[in-house]
Amino acid sequence: MSARFIAVAGNIGAGKSTLVGFLEDRFGLTPLYEPVEENPYLADFYCDMKTYSFHSQIFYLTRKYALHIQAQRSQGKVVLDRSIYEDAEIFAAYLNARNLLANRDWRTYRELYDVIRSQIQPPDLLVYLRCSMRALTRRIRMRGRHEERNVPRSYLKRLNERYDAWFESYDFGPKAVLETEKLDYITDLVDRVELIEQIEKLLG
Repeated sequence: MSARFIAVAGNIGAGKSTLVGFLEDRFGLTPLYEPVEENPYLADFYCDMKTYSFHSQIFYLTRKYALHIQAQRSQGKVVLDRSIYEDAEIFAAYLNARNLLANRDWRTYRELYDVIRSQIQPPDLLVYLRCSMRALTRRIRMRGRHEERNVPRSYLKRLNERYDAWFESYDFGPKAVLETEKLDYITDLVDRVELIEQIEKLLG
C-alpha cells in the first residue's frame, strides 16, 4: 500500500463512515472520523440554516484542519472521513449560493479556508463514494440520526450535484470513484470481495 493518507469523500448518507471502518478492519488504517455528533450547532442548523450556517461551518473547518494536521503527522497509514475541501468547496459554497450564508460571512470563511489550505498537504488518494438520491435518503432514514430527520431533500439533491462537479475538477492529487448504490460490503460476501479487490488496486 503506497498511499499513506486516504480521504473518503461523499454526500450525507453515502457510506463514508462505514467504509472508513471497513478500511480500518481490513487494512489496518487508523480512522479519523468527521466530528458530526460533536457539532453543537448541527441540530439548530438543520432547523434554521440561515442563522446557524456560519457557526456550523466554522466548527467543521476548525476540526477538519486539526484532523488534516493529525493525518500529516501520523507515522502510520490513516483514512479520513470527509476532507476539508468538501466542507469549503461544497457545503459552505452551496450555503452561500443559496443565500443561507451571508456574503460577508462567506468572505471571512473563505479567507480562513485559503490560509488553511496553503498549510496542509492533500491526501495521497481521494476516494469518492457516488450514490443516488434514493439510496441516500434510505440510508439516512435507516441510521436514524436525530439531527438528520429535518434534512431537506432539495438540500441533499443540490449537494449531490455539487459533489459530482467538484470531483470532476478535483486536481490536488490522485482520485478514484466507487459506485456505492448497490454495494453492500458489510453483509454481502461477493460485494466485500469486489470492494477489497478495488481498494487493493487503488492503493497499489
